[in-house]
Amino acid sequence: MDSRKIFPALLLFLLLIAATEIGPVMKVEARHCLSQSHMFKGACFSDNNCANVCRNEGFPTGECKTTKLQSKCFCKKAC
Repeated sequence: MDSRKIFPALLLFLLLIAATEIGPVMKVEARHCLSQSHMFKGACFSDNNCANVCRNEGFPTGECKTTKLQSKCFCKKAC
């Protein structure tokens, strides 16, 4: 085969490979569902304490949320 025919084909192949490697990366984040903790007592001031109680309830994590004038512990999981 003639090298004048191989070079453009090789160049096109390399460009196709490079285009697929640097293409847009789509990231999809899961939606989170919140459920008020049943075991947390008192006002919630520490996300760490809330998360520990939520883990005992079977949730992966938890966070403090202020509702009206009270801070409560809400457990969080992917929906």
